[in-house]
Amino acid sequence: MNTSHTVKLQPGAQAPAFSLQDADGKPVSLSDYLGKNVIVYFYPQAATPGCTTEACDFRDNLGSLKGSGYEVLGISPDAPDALADFTGDFGLSFPLLSDEDHAVALAYGAWGEKLVNGEITEGLVRSTVVVDPEGRVTLAQYQVKAQGHVAALKQELGV
Repeated sequence: MNTSHTVKLQPGAQAPAFSLQDADGKPVSLSDYLGKNVIVYFYPQAATPGCTTEACDFRDNLGSLKGSGYEVLGISPDAPDALADFTGDFGLSFPLLSDEDHAVALAYGAWGEKLVNGEITEGLVRSTVVVDPEGRVTLAQYQVKAQGHVAALKQELGV
């Protein structure tokens, strides 16, 4: 299956619905957050250096994000047990969701070709999508860098 033509979401589009298991195996749906602004960020693999940097940045900025009305959800292809370890090891205080078949990443345009160590490979593309209280995309960023992403996102959102 060629996913390099995955369609990236645009502001104003309806965010694709999803229901995924969290680190405890409980279902979490985007519809659970209707009426709230939600930052949905996609990361390639729990406990890798870049993903740890990004997750800890979200953790460290969660107070100011929530104070400005934003919830945070992290999504990766990791199994729930790997997410549980990641959450516990780094004291992550927001839901991490398991997208093992990467169907949600595909729906959000966060799966496709990327450059890793000089080679083109297919996988999860580090991405962030902000969804408004009505379930519409207000911001979609693809190929983001882990380092400094949360600070740049906060600036973009006026937080």
